Amino acid sequence: MNLAEIGQLVQARRLALGLSQARLASMSGLSRATINQLETGSLVDLGAAKLIALLDLVGINLDAGTRKGHKHALQSVSQSASVSYKTLLDPDALAAAMVDGAIPERMTPHIATLLDEVPLSLIVAAVEEVALSSSKPPKLLWKHLFHWAKDLHSPRGVWA
Repeated sequence: MNLAEIGQLVQARRLALGLSQARLASMSGLSRATINQLETGSLVDLGAAKLIALLDLVGINLDAGTRKGHKHALQSVSQSASVSYKTLLDPDALAAAMVDGAIPERMTPHIATLLDEVPLSLIVAAVEEVALSSSKPPKLLWKHLFHWAKDLHSPRGVWA
């Protein structure tokens, strides 16, 4: 669930409770503009303490738990890393490389694209998928990805 979806829930509860944005803002200690931006999905950030207090105020529970795994994350990562290339990155070859730590030369451009452009949540899910299927610790797979990023000079800050 993202902030925009939470904003829709807050708006629905506010209306069900018969509160205006201004009244809810006053009650929550937030500005009316913040409430409006939350409800319209344009709010970029709201601290966890403020968000939890607002949700508690309007009677919404924010339950934390592990998200169900992304189905076929490795396949999705392989496809995403192959968008700009004639050849496709084989998911099994990618998994083997992640476990082994060595990038086959023909995969280098795909791996560079993966490291630089594939959404991090998808990479996390792929690491989890490969770790489970290979019985290798995820820490080892991350070590290999970080080494690849260093060797390929990935500009993505997360790999620094």
